[in-house]
Amino acid sequence: MKKLRLALAQINPVVGDLDGNARKIIAFIKKARGIKADLIAFPELSVTGYPPEDLLLKPHFIEDNIKTLNRVRAASKGITTIVGFVDSDKSALFNAAAIISNGRLIDVYHKKHLPNYGVFDEYRYFRPGKRYPVYELRGINIGVNICEDIWHEKGPAGVQAHAGAELIININASPYHMGKASFREQLVTTRASKNNVTIAYVNMVGGQDELIFDGGSFVLDSEGSPIIKGKQFKEEMVTVDLVIRVKRQKGRGVQKKGAEKIKLPAASVRGQKPAIRIKRSSVMSAPEEVYSALLLGTKDYARKNGFNGVVIGLSGGVDSALVAAIAVDALGKKNVHGLFMPSPYTSNESFEDVHKLAKNLGIKVTEVPISNIFKTYLKDLKKHFRKTRAGITEENLQARIRGNILMAFSNKFGWLVLTTGNKSEMSVGYATLYGDMAGGFAVIKDVPKTLVYDLCGWRNAKQAGEVIPDRVLWKEPTAELKPDQLDVDTLPPYQELDPILKAYIEEDKSFDQIMKLGCDVQCAQNVIRMIDLSEYKRRQAPPGIKITSRAFGKDRRFPITNRYKSF
Repeated sequence: MKKLRLALAQINPVVGDLDGNARKIIAFIKKARGIKADLIAFPELSVTGYPPEDLLLKPHFIEDNIKTLNRVRAASKGITTIVGFVDSDKSALFNAAAIISNGRLIDVYHKKHLPNYGVFDEYRYFRPGKRYPVYELRGINIGVNICEDIWHEKGPAGVQAHAGAELIININASPYHMGKASFREQLVTTRASKNNVTIAYVNMVGGQDELIFDGGSFVLDSEGSPIIKGKQFKEEMVTVDLVIRVKRQKGRGVQKKGAEKIKLPAASVRGQKPAIRIKRSSVMSAPEEVYSALLLGTKDYARKNGFNGVVIGLSGGVDSALVAAIAVDALGKKNVHGLFMPSPYTSNESFEDVHKLAKNLGIKVTEVPISNIFKTYLKDLKKHFRKTRAGITEENLQARIRGNILMAFSNKFGWLVLTTGNKSEMSVGYATLYGDMAGGFAVIKDVPKTLVYDLCGWRNAKQAGEVIPDRVLWKEPTAELKPDQLDVDTLPPYQELDPILKAYIEEDKSFDQIMKLGCDVQCAQNVIRMIDLSEYKRRQAPPGIKITSRAFGKDRRFPITNRYKSF
């Protein structure tokens, strides 16, 4: 029986903030040393933040990242530290893990499997590693690998286990989407049980542009049973006393090229180790998980980019209500500012719902009517449009006036404009370019309309008393840009639209496959046509939080100029 006190630091670094990231890493090392941990592991590319993207093309950035690693090394006396950084051999870069023991850099592991799909571009920057080292610490053989390595059945974890590893430490920057946390755990459970090895999985936490890292670090025993799990969406240090029972397994000790063993100098631990409590993290419901991701993404985007507040155009509809609730929960009510910009077509119900929402959230609403500005536009354009019929151009003028006003408040007061369009609208282009799409950050850009309602319901149920007014949740959605306008005048009901969008955008289903879902032929053709024709709009939209398996932006790269027909 062998024992090891292990600490997993699921930290929230900032891309490019090498000094800030180093201070955070060193603070966690001191905390781990304070409880006499033998080893502390940090996420993938903790030193640089993830993903550093084209910062990696700057040679001085790579040099500064190495200097920062040396600060971490010097602070690691009395403990073994595993931390992600960028390694370089002058001809190539590597996504790497430094293995530091008692203040000495003992070895560097290079990530072997580089993801190059979805939001990942690692072959653009890195070369794959070729070694499968196993490290001995306090009599325990430990394999170290990085993120994507654990996803491959015949990857480094299996090689290291069969070379004698009893514990695998996998360091990660694994982005969130709905359902991914449980899928990760299932996959790692298979790796642990199949290879008869304990696995510690440490994941990054925090928001980085469109990506959310959800933490949820965990340790599984050699049968795949959970030992401990960290919180989702929270920065914390997960600690556990591991007991490794020696087991004989056929094939153990079989060496593969590059699977050498390296002994780590263990720091002497004086005195009795203080007791640590095993904290059991509760499992989140699906709406709570998504809401938490949106909250963290909004908070980090504003905080990391230095905004002192946000401004939201409140319409009285469900989308702006949800964005306002998320913003208040993320940033505090004093930092959230509402603008209500009624037009000639704004209903009394919308006026009442905006002010009721603001009262419930405790935020101030500034009212800036646009009727006179709209009349001026129509007057000045009348002679140019005299031979045309009023229509969508005049509707969109109202949205663009509102976009200008929002940006004026942003410029004047330094507030970040949060746009309120959802994924259903963005998919089919039911949004006005330079109008309601104008802004700095699109909180619910990847949230389908039907899920918007679920999130509002969850938020209301979470707190005693109404937050989002009840009428907002049952009244018919409308842009209110012309008399008696409803979304269903232009789009199918969202209960019919969203399954088509998921099938076509997230699952890449063909038209024939979509028809098997029971969709109407004409409806599906119209929806697919709108999706394809709206790519130019989406390309100009602000970044937004990814919560589905296929988000617009980095995740889905579709040509604007495109003559391929899907039906």
